Amino acid sequence: MDVITIGDGMITFDPASKGPLRFVGQFQRKIGGAELNVMLGCARLGLRSGWISRLGKDEFGRHIVNTVRGEGVDVSEVKLEEGYATSLNFKEVQESGAGRTFYYRLPSPTETLTPDTLPEDYIKQAKILHVTGVFPAIQPQNREVILRAMQIAKENGVKVSFDPNIRLRLWSKEEARQTMLTYLPYVDYLLTGREELEILFDSENDGFLREKLGGYSFEQVIMKDGDKGSAVLQNGSWKHVAGFPVAKVVDTVGAGDGFDSGFLYGTLQNWPVERSLQFANAIGAMVVQVSGDNEGLPYLEEVEGFLGQRETIER
Repeated sequence: MDVITIGDGMITFDPASKGPLRFVGQFQRKIGGAELNVMLGCARLGLRSGWISRLGKDEFGRHIVNTVRGEGVDVSEVKLEEGYATSLNFKEVQESGAGRTFYYRLPSPTETLTPDTLPEDYIKQAKILHVTGVFPAIQPQNREVILRAMQIAKENGVKVSFDPNIRLRLWSKEEARQTMLTYLPYVDYLLTGREELEILFDSENDGFLREKLGGYSFEQVIMKDGDKGSAVLQNGSWKHVAGFPVAKVVDTVGAGDGFDSGFLYGTLQNWPVERSLQFANAIGAMVVQVSGDNEGLPYLEEVEGFLGQRETIER
């Protein structure tokens, strides 16, 4: 595998109309999950991606497995668990494209995945282990699962990519900070946002944040900045790579996951970091123009067309 991940998978109910959820009467069933979205993005770009997870042994769980397998993601380490319901979420989307998510995911089938049941050989054979702060936020046990997975990766020369992806609907700032600071010594590629850095280090002072980041052995620290683009921390300062203008933002959910998949692709191609960020920025811009958590994740030729590197014939 090029990239593998550990994370929950959910059925996502997308609203048929925009506005407050209490006024929405119809929904469309889709699939989602932060880590899952990244693997779908990697697979569409041509990377060999794999997913470690637990789902309910029900119709929704089977639908997720079948869909993800069809996208080319390896699901050999996804198990369907008796006695659990597959997690759900309902999305609320505003006219601006911003939104909120309402989760129904406890008791989670992922509680059957423990540090002792992690597939060590599966982790060892990957080039990159990508994890996020969503899975450890679901329940306390998952925090040890991710920590152990990172340790296995580092013991076996597997690079670790980490997106804090802090969801304050799932845990507090203090819980997130306490947990994630134990992860950072194992991280090679930190893919974060400015607000997440401020939560991690309990400060809004840029100099202080850069100083704290410099105390770890990261290979790359990447800061995502929405439509403005992204930046890489180099020699104690941020080097900015501009984003791409978007005519209309339809749905912002999944843009960060798409960015992560683009960065991982560029990293595995041994591109200079600036080229990887331009590629990732392009994917983020493409994703926000499509409704859904992962429907907008592009194929490689589509990104190349967006960047003007490939001729696109529409008619």
